Amino acid sequence: MALLAHILVAFVALEHVAFLFLEMFLWNRPLGLRVFGQTQAQADASAKLAANQGLYNGFLAAGLVLSLVAAEPVGHALALFSLSCVIAAGVFGGYTVKKSILVVQALPAAIALALLTL
Repeated sequence: MALLAHILVAFVALEHVAFLFLEMFLWNRPLGLRVFGQTQAQADASAKLAANQGLYNGFLAAGLVLSLVAAEPVGHALALFSLSCVIAAGVFGGYTVKKSILVVQALPAAIALALLTL
């Protein structure tokens, strides 16, 4: 069970590295426009905000990666905290932006958190 939990933590971290890259570097490029369903004008107008959001996703990824390499009990506590932050961000994003964020971001983190607490 612990191995599966760590695999899911790594997956959530990888997702957030991808979010960082999309939001910081590809926001107003063709892939970013497609992924986020925006026009070029919308993306250009919000690029600085997206870059900031991408940076925060990088912090979430960093916390998750550190939780995988830190000695116990610090690693476990950091995983619980970081996954809780991801879930909170995913629920807020699902409520305020797009419901699919609940599935893409919050659900994998919630499953990982559940497995870590078993």
